Amino acid sequence: MIDTDARAATDEAIARSLARVRARATGLGTDMAALGAAIERAAGGGKRFRPALVVASFRAFGGADADALGVYDTAAAFELLHTAFVAHDDVIDHDIVRRGVPNIGGEFRDRALDTGADEDGASLLGDAAGILAGDLLLHEAQRIIALSPAPEPVRRALLDEFDEAVYVSAAGELADVGNAVAADVADSASIFAAAYNKTAVYSFSAPLRAGALLADAGPLAVERLGVAGGRIGLAFQLVDDLIGAFGTAHAAGKDEGVDLREAKRTPLIAYARESAEWARVDAAVAVAHTGPVAVRQAQRLLESSGARQRLRTVIDDTLAEAVRHAGDPTLPPAVENLLGDLAEQVRERIP
Repeated sequence: MIDTDARAATDEAIARSLARVRARATGLGTDMAALGAAIERAAGGGKRFRPALVVASFRAFGGADADALGVYDTAAAFELLHTAFVAHDDVIDHDIVRRGVPNIGGEFRDRALDTGADEDGASLLGDAAGILAGDLLLHEAQRIIALSPAPEPVRRALLDEFDEAVYVSAAGELADVGNAVAADVADSASIFAAAYNKTAVYSFSAPLRAGALLADAGPLAVERLGVAGGRIGLAFQLVDDLIGAFGTAHAAGKDEGVDLREAKRTPLIAYARESAEWARVDAAVAVAHTGPVAVRQAQRLLESSGARQRLRTVIDDTLAEAVRHAGDPTLPPAVENLLGDLAEQVRERIP
């Protein structure tokens, strides 16, 4: 998506921001120093496709002088935003491990146990560390945008994009948790809305729009780009839902069938609820946490209910819609190609 030099410049910007977080934390005591180090580890590596979208969009719109405009710093802000949401999401989901190693909360839980705390105390400290890490990362990301060297109108527009991404994502997360604790499975429209809000704006639409703004793209082009990016973002989340139910442990980053084990109410489950197989699917998902055999049974019933194929059709249609929007005459050919490539990358992830 971006060349080696651009990736290196983006990585350097992220590293600078994380070094600042760690330095500020280190001056505030031993525990804060440990939190700063944990934040730096949590944000290390990864695919970093959100910052790559900022840079790729900027270039596709013919942007020049990326350093002077703070393009790589803005890209870094979107990576820190993502890490903040991950830190908070782990607390919400009571997760203490991410990709096989302790996450921020897990690290501080272990620290508490090492000092003699009981399980409840260790969990409390772990949750506090995860929440505060997310808060610090959100602050740092917004600080980067606020101090951008871009012209004042562009900087204000970037802050608006960031504002929208944070609020919409919070709405999606809250709705997702509300759906999870409700007595019955919500209707598919509500679950699809939560899926869109959780991911599509902050992961796709906002980074793409930010790059376009930095390249001085026109308002109509920025709007059309955001619509296409949002459709790709929704498809991305729906593919994640399929991976969480049917993907390999490697693809999911957790145990195979993790969403079934945790009885998550995803669009896949919403579609199953509308099928004649719902009673059997519901009963199978209720016991999927007991092990691989139960997970396999839930997968088979979801397949026979037609929910999997129905969701795959929606993903295909959503990506096709994104490609149609990408062909809007207000968008340069390079932007159309970028969006087409993104849509194809999402399609290739479908399990």
